Amino acid sequence: MKKELPECPVETTLMLISERWKVLIIRDLLDGTKRFGELKKSIGNISQKVLTANLRAMEDSGLLTRNPEVPPKVEYTLTETGYSLKPILDAMKEWGVVYQENNAK
Repeated sequence: MKKELPECPVETTLMLISERWKVLIIRDLLDGTKRFGELKKSIGNISQKVLTANLRAMEDSGLLTRNPEVPPKVEYTLTETGYSLKPILDAMKEWGVVYQENNAK
């Protein structure tokens, strides 16, 4: 069953990545598969509960896959849809660099 999505494509994109944590999760997973602890450490000031909730939402949206393994560990990998967000994150990075250069104290 298909999801009900907003008519506006920009709104759809924001719906998927609007939370700052999701963008940071995607940033980290662009380098490859990561375990939960690696993501938590890399992202920094995020609680386990919030990270778990964001990862589940991103999995439900088809942006990443959750790969449980034995012995118990879970790894996360971006899907093709998740990787397709790379140009958006690259543009955000470029814009941020210019902004920092022009507005540094």
